Amino acid sequence: MTIQTLNFSEFTFRFKNKENKPFIFDEIRKKFIRLQPEEWVRQHCIKHLLLEKNYPISLINVEKEITINRLKKRYDIVVYNPDGSINIIIECKAPEVKITQNTFDQIARYNLALNANYLMITNGINHYYCKMNFENQAYEFLKNIPNYQ
Repeated sequence: MTIQTLNFSEFTFRFKNKENKPFIFDEIRKKFIRLQPEEWVRQHCIKHLLLEKNYPISLINVEKEITINRLKKRYDIVVYNPDGSINIIIECKAPEVKITQNTFDQIARYNLALNANYLMITNGINHYYCKMNFENQAYEFLKNIPNYQ
């Protein structure tokens, strides 16, 4: 896999090779994960949350299964509030994947089950941030997600 430059700050990562395949260390899952294009974006997103947005590692969860309309789905990243409610859902795509209305529909379906305050969609190149307006069942686009308070 060619390491692609993404539209994030430069971060330092730990890598290793196993059976001639590259792996990257995930600080949240505390293990090496096979380095695929989507994982490269996810790891940049995690570093962005930790180092630039100052979210504590204890409030971040990665790649967990949820059930929506009896279908099993996996979210990429969830950031919790200290009270256990969900603050942010992040959907990561590989850089070559175009972000379309289908991507927004996917994260909106996830949010029916999770009720997050904010949504972020990224393919590492383009980032979209939304704040939920539950009263009007809509979302407003933002320039960024808020820093941890």
